[in-house]
Amino acid sequence: MTIHARQKEAATSLAIGVDFVPRRAGTGPPTEPSPSGPPASVGVPASDPAHALEELRAEHDATCPHCTAVTGHTQTVFGEGNPAAALMFIGEAPGAEEDRTGRPFVGRAGKKLDEMIVAMGLARADVYIANVLKSRPPNNRTPLPDEIAGCSPFLMRQVQIIQPKVIVTLGGPAAKLILNTSEGITRIRGTWHTYDAGTLQVDVMPTFHPAYLLRNYTRETRERVWSDLQAALGRLG
Repeated sequence: MTIHARQKEAATSLAIGVDFVPRRAGTGPPTEPSPSGPPASVGVPASDPAHALEELRAEHDATCPHCTAVTGHTQTVFGEGNPAAALMFIGEAPGAEEDRTGRPFVGRAGKKLDEMIVAMGLARADVYIANVLKSRPPNNRTPLPDEIAGCSPFLMRQVQIIQPKVIVTLGGPAAKLILNTSEGITRIRGTWHTYDAGTLQVDVMPTFHPAYLLRNYTRETRERVWSDLQAALGRLG
């Protein structure tokens, strides 16, 4: 192993706490076909996804039933990243720091997500990051069903515009929404599922939320998250 490789291994081991060398998509082990649906078949993408996302943002900010209500948030957090990303991360809702900056995943959990993305051999600018809710729930509580019902259609339209090859859901609320399931995250993480929107099917890998990873910073949890991310890399091809 070269000095450079050892440095990279040490840096990524510090980031997530397991022994691995970061690698780009396509260098990981082969993955099994999705047990819950066919491989992703992507339809015709938007001719200008960046412009389409900006139009959707304006529509959302003006009409979203949840985000236009008085909930105590200071601004919406629409999402950010590559508008034509092959990999999309979907979390739960903005927190206090996200509400302050208007950007998703910038607090402690966001820093951990950044480390996870770098460990995959990618940059934050390579992927797209969004949440089920686009404004902070009061007191950072779990989103309520009516809030999700009001805000989530805009997330679904984001997915249609971006047309990612793989979605990694972060935590239970995102996985339950995207997969239309009541199963808990501990039961469904680590296995392939399919987001089926009719003309668009996307492979989905559920994993733990970075905030959960920080609260349960055991070697076992870190290894499970890294295994999920490796599977996503392999599916990207």
